[in-house]
Amino acid sequence: MKNIVKYKKIVTSIFYLMVVVFYSQVFTGCVDQPEFHSKESKDQVITEYVSSNEQYSEFAKLLNNTNMSSLLNIRGPYTLLLPTNDAMRAYYANKNVSSLDGIDLETQKNLVLNHLILGEVLSGDIGLGSLRETNALDDKIATEFRNADIYFNKTSKLIKRDVEAANGYIHIIDKVIEPVTMNAYQKLYDLGEFTIFTKGLELTGLKDTLEVVSFPYGTTSARTRFTILAVSDSVYHANGIYSIDDLVNKYTDSPGTVRELKNGFYRYMEYHCMTGTYFLSDFPVNEGRSTLYPILSSDNNISLIISNDYKINLGSSANKYTAFLIPESNYPCKNAAIHSVNGLLEVSQPAAAAVTIETTDYFDFKQGDYYGKYYMKWYDGKNTFKSIKWEGDYLQYYYKDHYTGTLTNHDCLNMNGYWWIEITTPKIMKGKYKITGNIWANWVAYDVYVDGVLTASFLKSDDANSKSMAVVDWDKTESHTIKLVAVSYGTLFWDTVVFTPM
Repeated sequence: MKNIVKYKKIVTSIFYLMVVVFYSQVFTGCVDQPEFHSKESKDQVITEYVSSNEQYSEFAKLLNNTNMSSLLNIRGPYTLLLPTNDAMRAYYANKNVSSLDGIDLETQKNLVLNHLILGEVLSGDIGLGSLRETNALDDKIATEFRNADIYFNKTSKLIKRDVEAANGYIHIIDKVIEPVTMNAYQKLYDLGEFTIFTKGLELTGLKDTLEVVSFPYGTTSARTRFTILAVSDSVYHANGIYSIDDLVNKYTDSPGTVRELKNGFYRYMEYHCMTGTYFLSDFPVNEGRSTLYPILSSDNNISLIISNDYKINLGSSANKYTAFLIPESNYPCKNAAIHSVNGLLEVSQPAAAAVTIETTDYFDFKQGDYYGKYYMKWYDGKNTFKSIKWEGDYLQYYYKDHYTGTLTNHDCLNMNGYWWIEITTPKIMKGKYKITGNIWANWVAYDVYVDGVLTASFLKSDDANSKSMAVVDWDKTESHTIKLVAVSYGTLFWDTVVFTPM
């Protein structure tokens, strides 16, 4: 694994993102040099480019049938992954139809949305993992390299890159990208090389969790997000495990209780199921430092170090770690990314590592359409969010769609007046930590409380440097509360809390 590529920021347009969502609801060997168009060509919007080129006439029909031509006629920016006519006809043949007319309208709409990215993506932005922005179906498109070629979702090759239009970019592909429909368990089963692993998911009941793609949330629904570190049959065979019984017997003496959290076999299977969806590009380059990622129960973690390889749970020996099998990783499914690993990946508790918690990185907080796009205010500090509580004039989601320099992912929580605000952290591994935070306060004095204990006070502080909040020594892995209380009138911008092992 040598292809660790750092992504550049892809800036999306707020208004046109809303337009795409509206439409989706209503109408529900790359060796070429980058192509730079003349002024005349750049004056064409995406719809005009597609409709004026005969080699894309089949996709032009698709745009017209689904009333998406008008959307791609307006200002973006967008990125379109555009199949050739040959690619479209191969798709028809695969579906046993002779033309686009044999495809139902709902499928046609999803095809358009699946190929549309809500932002500008140049070929130089593409790395090993996935496109940074989701498509108009809210799915990630997986990306990988095969020699000099770029492939999307393991099937479609980029054959002409960076075609510039007036409202975005177009990449020509040689095969239609079918929308992902399988959940994590279905995809693992369908791949056919993880039969022992999938039987383990069945026995433990984890299969049921991984089959849930969405669930009711408020007046709408929320998507589940997982990452699966799957062990193939060939890896099990290499370790003397030839059946599910062999695997169960290796990790428990109580095969009748494999659905219980404390059972060794359950713990083993759950250790391969992470919360959140991470394609390889979603793991930040950490310059050899360990980053922890929680498993489903959140009471243990996977450690990942990225240097010359992706090193999972690196041991005391520099060469002892579990790695991704890159060609068999980055499988996209509706609620997860699936990666194949080269070892058993047995349960261990990694050493404590620095943990950065964004105050805006909470599930319920992130469900709003404001997230990552614009400002928002709330007034009910007791009932609005599960892990964020406050009193004051209001809580504001503060978002800047540019490089602010001091805000992680360009956002933070903002309070005004006389206020207090408290967050409950995810589970933090037991150990001794120095707690700091990225906080900017506009000449306001405030106190810091950790688990209800006063640990620090700041007087009329107005910089955004790291604030030292406390030193703690915890003997349990559990959640904690961090509370800031204003003792004078003023403004607060709270970005992160950082736990650094001592």
